[in-house]
Amino acid sequence: MKNIPVADVRNFTILGHSGSGKTTLTDAFAYKLGLTDRQGAVDAGTSVSDYTDEEKARKISVFASPFLAELATGSGRRFDLNFIDTPGYMDFYGQVMGAVRAADAALIAVDAVGGVQVGTNRAWKTCQEAGLVARGFVVTGLDRDNASFDKTVEAIQATFGSNCVPVMLPGAPGEVIDLLDAKSFPDAVAAQAEAIKGALVEQAAATDDTLIEKFLNGDTLEADEIAKGLVNAVADGTLYPIFVCLPLKGVGVAETLNGICRLFPSPDKRVFADDAGTTIAADPAAPFVGLVFRTAIDTFVGQINYVRVIAGTLKPQMELLNTTTGAKEMAGMLITTIGKKQSPLDAAGPGDIVALPKLKDTHTGQTLAAPGSTCRLPKFALPQPVHFAAVTARTQVDEDKLGVALARLTEQFPTIQIERNVETKEVVIKGLGDVHIDVAVHLMKSQSNATVDTSVPKVAYRESVTGTGEGHHRHKKQTGGRGQFGEVYLRVMPLPAGETDWFVNKIVGGAIPGNFIPAVEKGVHEGLLAGAVAGYPVQNVRVEIYDGSYHDVDSSEVAFKIAGSRAFRDAMSKAKPVLLEPIMTVRITVPDTFMGAVTGDLNHRRGRMLGMDMADGLQVITAEVPMAELFQYCAQLRSLTGGQGGFEMELTRYDIVPSQIAQKIAAEAAKHRVEQDEG
Repeated sequence: MKNIPVADVRNFTILGHSGSGKTTLTDAFAYKLGLTDRQGAVDAGTSVSDYTDEEKARKISVFASPFLAELATGSGRRFDLNFIDTPGYMDFYGQVMGAVRAADAALIAVDAVGGVQVGTNRAWKTCQEAGLVARGFVVTGLDRDNASFDKTVEAIQATFGSNCVPVMLPGAPGEVIDLLDAKSFPDAVAAQAEAIKGALVEQAAATDDTLIEKFLNGDTLEADEIAKGLVNAVADGTLYPIFVCLPLKGVGVAETLNGICRLFPSPDKRVFADDAGTTIAADPAAPFVGLVFRTAIDTFVGQINYVRVIAGTLKPQMELLNTTTGAKEMAGMLITTIGKKQSPLDAAGPGDIVALPKLKDTHTGQTLAAPGSTCRLPKFALPQPVHFAAVTARTQVDEDKLGVALARLTEQFPTIQIERNVETKEVVIKGLGDVHIDVAVHLMKSQSNATVDTSVPKVAYRESVTGTGEGHHRHKKQTGGRGQFGEVYLRVMPLPAGETDWFVNKIVGGAIPGNFIPAVEKGVHEGLLAGAVAGYPVQNVRVEIYDGSYHDVDSSEVAFKIAGSRAFRDAMSKAKPVLLEPIMTVRITVPDTFMGAVTGDLNHRRGRMLGMDMADGLQVITAEVPMAELFQYCAQLRSLTGGQGGFEMELTRYDIVPSQIAQKIAAEAAKHRVEQDEG
């Protein structure tokens, strides 16, 4: 660890809408800070942040990439900078959530052409939910056609409040104006700059008696003096600074980095608390506490866990306790990563981000602490999957590797869920979008050499009844010795809401001895596994057994079990059976421009509108849509909205499938059964 006090450590994450220039800005930072000998570029595949094969091929960020650097200001003050580049695609939102919880501040990139977009709002909301109070903006893309700094600032202030204030202004071509540092301003922006700086100086002076005395005496406050007063305003969320940067041209990069060091808070100003509510002080001498915010898989090293140090000092060969699971761990070596390059580190203190390779049983969201500690940080809730794909191993060799490949996926992407559906007999990968699933499939091949094919998952339909039907079956079989005999009469009807007793014995007069009734119930239970419409499980039915007969010698439990199962099938076929499908409640967030296209598409998907609302300047559509219509919705919504739409969904209930669709499903199910029998 460099000999830099906690007060001079800065830890921030770079957020924003996809395409807002986050990674380009990160590459510019890395080059300016001397981490690389030339500035990388996303389009050329040389970005130091997007360095994996998947990121190079897709030209988007997939993983959160941390960096560690040192910056010496003009005054000779040295800062320890930890910053994390994050994906803009919603598909990789889990990476963003981890990075936000590991940072002390957020720098939200806003493109001067696109303005405030869905991803901008999502970044802001994520910070609010994570308790990350200190935030700032950086306006990028001012060298593009139709770019406007003033309109972008107006949009930011209209969306997030008037306390979003520029601390830099664009100047002549190739120049930016640092409002805190400049002694005078060009005539073209002088009035605007003087007004903004005057307000900033007044806000800064109000936080410190010495500064307010100088201000009232008419003395000029230096940039560092102004920043001293403003840093508390940024830390408590009463000021959100707006920077200006043209990263591809290197314009404003140094000024933005200096502004971050001046205005963003140090680790001791962000409040971390354990799940008991106890505050954790950012003290290097305190017992160690760290948050694992990302788990990665390296082809050569294996598992790597990225840890944000919250308290204490982490050193190589240090014993640790995973307080989330109770497992003991050993920090072998500490490393920092700059793209593919890994460098050893002697120690890490509060605010630092380090990578720990080869921990035994530690994963994203868990807490590492000194042995004997009971400190456990709250786990963060992850978004629920919205895109599903069934995966099938291509060969038996791939099948043998499938389990390990899927386990590695869930380690890297906690937002991916794996379901082995016993009803459809499929392995289903659930993620946050079609790109998420596609990346997962490619990683299974590159990391585990497991090749899989994907397909649209089968829907787990259900069956039920809407009327009452009576069924009968006499099971009689004579094989030369003791025979089999059992006769059952029963009726099937809908189960009344709120009742749980679905099997009712109404036998009177001993028509069926009591010791055979459980066998009948077992037979009916087997019948519930495959209904009369298309062979799907049956739910919400009431079964009443009311008559039957037996034979003193030939009756047995097996005979009554068979009779019960077939009588149930007979009764269900007469009780107006229906097919049920899962209905999802969907919340879609889109700009107002795309409302017509989105609502029209929902109608084509058999959606039922529940309402519309506004949130953060965007339209929020709530609707109920059958799950069968949502498997490819991610790609369609992206196409309809130009990537500016997002949605979430949850299962709300099962409902009756329209008859014409139910007939097709039943026909396909019958065809599948025939193929299985012939196979």
